[in-house]
Amino acid sequence: MKFNTKTIHGGQKPEATTGAIMPPVFMTSTYAHSNPGEPQEYEYSRGGNPTRTALENSFAAIENGTHGFAFSSGMAAIDCVLRTLKPGDEVIAGDDLYGGTYRMFTGLFEKYGLEFTYVDMDDVSNVTHAIKEKTKLVWIETPTNPLMKIADIEAICSAVKEINDTVLIAVDNTFATPYLQRPLDLGADIVMHSATKYLGGHSDLIMGALIVKDAKLAKEVHFIQFAAGAIASPMDSFLALRGIKTLHIRMQRHCENGRAVANFLKKHPKVGVVYYPGLEDHPSYTIAKKQMKDFGGMVSFRLKDDSKEATFKFLKNTNVFTLAESLGGVESLVNHPVTMSHASIPEKERLKIGITDALIRLSVGIEDEEDILADLEYALNL
Repeated sequence: MKFNTKTIHGGQKPEATTGAIMPPVFMTSTYAHSNPGEPQEYEYSRGGNPTRTALENSFAAIENGTHGFAFSSGMAAIDCVLRTLKPGDEVIAGDDLYGGTYRMFTGLFEKYGLEFTYVDMDDVSNVTHAIKEKTKLVWIETPTNPLMKIADIEAICSAVKEINDTVLIAVDNTFATPYLQRPLDLGADIVMHSATKYLGGHSDLIMGALIVKDAKLAKEVHFIQFAAGAIASPMDSFLALRGIKTLHIRMQRHCENGRAVANFLKKHPKVGVVYYPGLEDHPSYTIAKKQMKDFGGMVSFRLKDDSKEATFKFLKNTNVFTLAESLGGVESLVNHPVTMSHASIPEKERLKIGITDALIRLSVGIEDEEDILADLEYALNL
C-alpha cells in the first residue's frame, strides 16, 4: 500500500464478530479463559486490548515497522526505551531536545546511573566522536523542538552502526510524522511519537508510541510495557486510530500553511530570525529536502525587538493562534518555550543553544491561510 492508503487500511480489518469497519471500544479489563491456564487471544488489558491492538497495527504500518506499541503518554514511551538500558550505560542525545525529554534524562535516569552526552547533531562527526565503550543508545530528535534543527538520520545510523552495530538508534519523529519521514527506512531501530500531537491530531488525547522492526527488541519493549503498565486506554486508542485515518490530509494542509507562515515571517520587517527547514537559507535545508517529503507545520522565530515585553505583547494578542502547550492539532497554537515547553531546562543550558526569552514557537494549524497570516500581521503590528 502507498502511505495515504496505509493511514486508512494499514494493519486494519473489519471486526470479526460484527464486521464493524471501525474497531469497537473494548472497555474491558479482563477476558474469559477457555480452561484454567488457557487464555484465549487476550487475557488482561494491561497485556493487550483489541482496540489498542488495532491502533498498534496502524502505528507499525505507517512507520514501515513490524511491531507498534501504544503508551499512556509520549514520556512513558521514552521511559520504556531507557528501561532497556542498565546503570553505567551511556546515551548520546542532541543538544536541542523537548524540555520533557531533557527533564526525564537529567531528573530521573541520571539518578538511576545512566550517563548522557549532548552533542550538536548537525554534524555527524559530533555523534561518532562521542561514542564510547558504554554507549548503548543514540537519541535523535529531528526536526528539533524548538529550534527546528535537522539531523541526517541515514548518515548518523550508518556511521554509528559502522563503529558499533549493537548501539540502538531511536528517533523522535513527532514533529515530522511518518507522512514526512520514516526513520526505520533510514536505518533507525526505534521510532518514538508523542501521539498526542499530529497522530491524534485533535488535541483530545495523551498518548505515546514506539515502533520497531526487530522481533527481539519488540519482545523486550512489550515486556517492559506490560510489567510497568504504561498503556494507552481503549478510548484514547480509538480516538488516535480515528486521527491517523486523516493524517495524510491534515499534514498536507499543515505543510502548506507552515510554508506560507515561514515565508510571511521571513519578509516581515518586525521579525528577526525564522527557523523553518523549508527555507533555503536554513543550515540543513539540503538534508531536510533529502529525507523529508515536505517540511511540516512547525515554525519558530524571534522578533527584531528581542525584549521580553515585545515577545509577551505578541503572545497575548493573537486570536487564531491560541497561547497553549502542545502542538500538532488542527488548530493553530503559539508557544513560549522559556516559560512553557522548555521551562524545565536550566536557563544556562537553554541559553547555550539559543532558547531565549525572545523565541516563539508556532504550531500552524489547518485553518484558512488568509486568516492565519492576518492574525500574525495583527499581533506583530500592535
